[in-house]
Amino acid sequence: MFCSKSITRWSLALVVSLMAFAAQAKDLSDSTIQAFIASLNDAQELQDKYEDTEGWPDPESEDMASMPDMTRLFSNGVEQMEGTPAYDEFEAVVEKRGFDNLESWASVGDRVFAAMMAINMKKEGADSGAGQEMAKAMAEIENNPNMSEQQKAQMRAMMGAALSITKMADDVPAADIEAIRPHLKDLEAVMGDDEEWDDDEY
Repeated sequence: MFCSKSITRWSLALVVSLMAFAAQAKDLSDSTIQAFIASLNDAQELQDKYEDTEGWPDPESEDMASMPDMTRLFSNGVEQMEGTPAYDEFEAVVEKRGFDNLESWASVGDRVFAAMMAINMKKEGADSGAGQEMAKAMAEIENNPNMSEQQKAQMRAMMGAALSITKMADDVPAADIEAIRPHLKDLEAVMGDDEEWDDDEY
């Protein structure tokens, strides 16, 4: 009887957790995307203040043997900021834009970035057969007697990052892609080069 009740309670807890996750992962709304864009603009002043300190993530400081997880680019950045003055100030910025906290803001950022990558990769056809090509290239690297183990480790990390980007693009919900499409130009302005994310042909 005890085991049965425990299993039932665990099952209910799991269902409640899944429902909460589903609510959090619902379609991106126009207002949420607009708030995210506005928060990035707001953050420019903080970046100017903290970017040369330990309180602000610096992607260029990443070692080639430990490429960043592109599927959690914003979430990882927020985690790097935890415990610093920049974290508290940034959280205040995103809360003013309607986000519950930096974690929820970063979750939106991860989804927005993934959708942008999916649009760009599908436009260029970069996702077609990428997995097989990378596997072939990796096999050649592994069998190359002229490369050191350190060089091979760096190439493994780079290939792993490339594969994660490809998988990320494949796994992006169509709803997320359609949600950011009307905001693509505004996102380009705060996140990258206009030509890189040009969606006219997709």
